[in-house]
Amino acid sequence: MSEECCGPDEPLKVGTVRRIELSAPRVASDSYCSPGEPAALAVDATPLHVEDGDACCGPSVSSTVTGTAGQEPEVRPPWWRDPALLPSVLSGVFLLAGYVFEWSGLSVPALVLQWVALLAGAYTFVPGAVRRLLRGRLGVGLLMMIAAIGAVLLGHVGEAATLAFLFSLAEALEDRAMDRAREGLRALLSLIPDTVRVSRLNGDVTIPAADVRELDILVVGAGERVATDGVVVEGRSSLDTSAVTGESIPVDVAPGELVAAGSVNGAATLRIEASADGRDNSLTQIVALVEQAHARKGNRARLADRIARPLVPAVLIAAAAIVLFGFLIGDPGTWTERALVVLVAASPCALAIAVPVTVISAIGAASKFGVIIKSGEAFEQLGTIRAIALDKTGTLTRNQPVVVEVHPAPGVTREELLAWAAAVEATSTHPLAMAITAAAPSAPAAVDVLEDAGHGITGRVGGRTVRVGNARWLDVSEQSDIAEHMAGQGMTVVVVEVDGRFAGLVGVRDELRPESAETVRMLHAQGIDTVMLTGDNARTARAIAREAGITDVQAEQLPRDKADAITALVATRPTAMVGDGINDAPALATATVGIAMGVKGSAAAIESADVAFTGHDLRLIPAALAHARRGRRIMTANIALALAIIVVLFPLALFGMLGLAGVVLVHEIAELIVIANGVRAARRPALARTHVHSRHTSARADGGLNLGTATR
Repeated sequence: MSEECCGPDEPLKVGTVRRIELSAPRVASDSYCSPGEPAALAVDATPLHVEDGDACCGPSVSSTVTGTAGQEPEVRPPWWRDPALLPSVLSGVFLLAGYVFEWSGLSVPALVLQWVALLAGAYTFVPGAVRRLLRGRLGVGLLMMIAAIGAVLLGHVGEAATLAFLFSLAEALEDRAMDRAREGLRALLSLIPDTVRVSRLNGDVTIPAADVRELDILVVGAGERVATDGVVVEGRSSLDTSAVTGESIPVDVAPGELVAAGSVNGAATLRIEASADGRDNSLTQIVALVEQAHARKGNRARLADRIARPLVPAVLIAAAAIVLFGFLIGDPGTWTERALVVLVAASPCALAIAVPVTVISAIGAASKFGVIIKSGEAFEQLGTIRAIALDKTGTLTRNQPVVVEVHPAPGVTREELLAWAAAVEATSTHPLAMAITAAAPSAPAAVDVLEDAGHGITGRVGGRTVRVGNARWLDVSEQSDIAEHMAGQGMTVVVVEVDGRFAGLVGVRDELRPESAETVRMLHAQGIDTVMLTGDNARTARAIAREAGITDVQAEQLPRDKADAITALVATRPTAMVGDGINDAPALATATVGIAMGVKGSAAAIESADVAFTGHDLRLIPAALAHARRGRRIMTANIALALAIIVVLFPLALFGMLGLAGVVLVHEIAELIVIANGVRAARRPALARTHVHSRHTSARADGGLNLGTATR
């Protein structure tokens, strides 16, 4: 909750992924409105007790997730069946009935009904306000309680009941708005099935998904969900990952492929070796990251706090001064009533919720199109970005080297050249070797293979001695011009020699992602500058950057160099860094906003970043920026409206131009407008709807290794 009322919240270290208990995950209803507790997913099965809710904004009605893994999380029912709204509804019904009797001249029944309405409305915020007051904490609930008591003492029971009804209703609706913004995040846990089949020595057994342990072999049938992250060890199929990454096209998987928790298997049975426990996988980490989003507040949130923090005691002092003035001039009744009206008019409730409801709505919406924002601060800063630095390998490129050109020597066919090279490379684990063997998968393995680290590899194929290596080791004079051209195109040149004679060249390159150039164009259209930061050599970096449409290239960067480059950029304008490798971690932490590509990437990158993408479609970047900019505009409008209400109502209340009922009505209507405006941030931006779905199966998470221009 906002700390202007209740003191600072206990900080939650951002970047720490909590272990989540699937048996009964529970979420505090409002990170901004909990009594000094960090908002995070509880780590045990004990019900989470949210004691007082929001001292600034009224009551907090806990909304907990009580289902087991695989079940639909419990969320608020429709408003007409929501028990949290019952006190407000009863208060409104009895208040209306009371006014009807009063207008009919039946004063006693009217008074009784108004008292019932007052008690029903006050039930939602007075107990919490009293408990906070006993702990030395002030809040808007206290202002409303004092105003209601004063109105009763002055004989205005109807106006006190109106205040209690409107205040309780506004806060109940606020709770619903914030809970709805989070329901999509909690629903991620429902993607994990209740049970899973695990292969044992004596056959397959069915166990709870939460009991899965790393290295267990999961048996996933057609149409079943994957219970935890893993690697396919047997079978070939296609996976629907749309619920996890937003990618609409099924991804083909085979032995050795990574599989994410929550994916839906296609037509064939798969055996998957679990790489994470059932209680701690990519889905539960996503939920934990999002819950951490409420642990910190950004510049606008702090601005709201700085304005509102002194406002509550200032209003109390002003009200006391008004009452004292009334006694001095001999009209204490009138001025005491005006003091009570001022208490309500100057309450900062709308200001206190202006930012949180927007941030929570926007972060929840972002998670649904694959953008996990770790904090309110990161969300707000994301909307200020004017430059983006992108890593090359694994970010702009696929991080999967492939053979892109083959130039055999005269008398040698393309197939022969690839077969010789693949035969020698078949036993090597080098990234370039994997690319070459993939280009000629049917080549037989060579014999007497000997690898010379840093140079190449030698073996015998069909009685011939074949050497495969780099141009520093083997002579390329016969095709030096071609080799130079290939290197200029960003390829790693592999030379093949047979029986001591030059046999040809193979060009291997980490290809640009198909959406990279489009993403750069979209960023430039938004007025955002792009920079490439990479540890690869300058020639390769410039070739890839040219294809992507990036003109500012900084190559051969060590991790410290990347961090220094980001520091220089941040000094001139807000800058985001996008990367996925361990070597990107310092730069991600240094940037205004660090963006990690894929929650399956390097753990160091994800820990250092402020934003993580569940998929690898780069078009999420401009979509996320547009979403954050819109959210900032909504926050600014909310803060301006909340301040305007206080500025306008204060003199009207002070000089008796508006009574208590009128001020309460205007104030609470304004609060509802602020909430409704904030909820607008939950709409997906047009960019996300248009571009987020990848048309290429290569857009799945593939780790953070720097493979693109590796040499021996």
